Amino acid sequence: MKNLGKILLLIFLTQLSVVADIVASVDSPHVERGEMVTYEIMLNGDNIVRPTILSLCGENVISTGSQTSIQMINGTMTKSYIFTYRFLPQKSCVIEPIEVEIDSKIVKTNSVQVTVSKIKIEKNSPFILTLESDKSQVYVGEPFEVTLLFKQRDGAEAVDSEFIAPTFQGFWVKEESKSKRYKKDGYTITEKKYKLSAQRTGSHTISSAEMRIAFRTHTRDPWAGVISRIKWKSHYSNELIIGVKPIPNRLSLVGDFTITAEIDKNSIKANEAVNVNIRVQGEGNLEDIKSFKPNLLDDVNVFDEKIQIKDGVLMQKMAFVSQNDFTIPSFELKFYNPKTKNTQTVATKSFKIKVINSKPKQESLKIKREKSVKKDLPQSSADIIISTISGLFIFLMGIVVGIFLSFIRVVKKNKKRQAFNLKDEKVLFMKLLPYKDDSDVQDVLNLLESNIYSKSKNVIDKKLLKELIMRYDIS
Repeated sequence: MKNLGKILLLIFLTQLSVVADIVASVDSPHVERGEMVTYEIMLNGDNIVRPTILSLCGENVISTGSQTSIQMINGTMTKSYIFTYRFLPQKSCVIEPIEVEIDSKIVKTNSVQVTVSKIKIEKNSPFILTLESDKSQVYVGEPFEVTLLFKQRDGAEAVDSEFIAPTFQGFWVKEESKSKRYKKDGYTITEKKYKLSAQRTGSHTISSAEMRIAFRTHTRDPWAGVISRIKWKSHYSNELIIGVKPIPNRLSLVGDFTITAEIDKNSIKANEAVNVNIRVQGEGNLEDIKSFKPNLLDDVNVFDEKIQIKDGVLMQKMAFVSQNDFTIPSFELKFYNPKTKNTQTVATKSFKIKVINSKPKQESLKIKREKSVKKDLPQSSADIIISTISGLFIFLMGIVVGIFLSFIRVVKKNKKRQAFNLKDEKVLFMKLLPYKDDSDVQDVLNLLESNIYSKSKNVIDKKLLKELIMRYDIS
């Protein structure tokens, strides 16, 4: 029994020694949100398997490190290890015990408490990050400006820095300015502006921006040595809450706009194109403006290009083609102006286009059939013979004249077709346009339009072209 007691005591002391040889701690148990925390595991042993730790307190581990020390105590060599894991806790937490393999045995660290408090922004803080907005209430699509200010007090040292922009969920980022730096009231200020517009109604939060600052610290290791370390601390801005209202009067546009339209000519030849440039400028949701392509009469064809927006200006190009005189209508915009708090309408003037060699419109002919009762007049046999011979002569002469005219027409067609260049796509487009109701012609027109107005390189079937030219006697 005595031997059994000694054995149990030896086992207990051995386990206690193993437990005492592993200690977990943090360099700062009480921190503000944004401060970097270093978690350390100190242990002794010969064969150590470093634990793989990817996250602590629900946050990703940013960096890791290790140190090894060998000491001789009373002729016995011991190895000591320190494993470090750096992370940015966002809230108070407890780091639960972590398993570590030491000399083929699994042991656990002690738990560690980390307390995270809210950031206290003092007037003379070395680093200050703020968000400001020129409006707290806006309409859907209404542009507004958010300004980010980062202040670094003169003399405040930073080894490195990393900026993490705020998230603009629920907003369109229309513009983002370049950073501007200047000095004011003992601070170096970096300013950046964002022009935003809300996508939908409701209350939306613009999250905090973050600036990570690296600075140098000096600490002592367990062996009384001085260690110089780079420590990171995050500085957060305030959040912004923006209330978003629907546009009044069921309108889709909000802002203040002007609109102009210009044409390249006011008189053309039949089937030539009049080019129109439409320009919209102002503050508002330009991206929600639809194509200005109008619905005109059947004898006017309109081709519109995709709307382009650059530097706060909307541009659209259109082409109008017709065989007869026509009018390009006024283009207008209707929007709600938050400055005047009224619905406004702006419009361009209309343009009358003269077609020089316009073709007369075909008028429907109404044929009236009149019933007349004619009395049969008696004819002599001589009159009947003369009448029959005259009719036969006229019939034969008609056949001869018809054949001759057909021959002349074919000759003229061939001469004209020889002068017609199929490679001139604009001319070819105008020639085929009057026959657009034919599906074959429409297919060719679509390809030609894409080549002319969108600079595509579609290949047109020459065999089909020649067939269409023959079909409609195009010259």
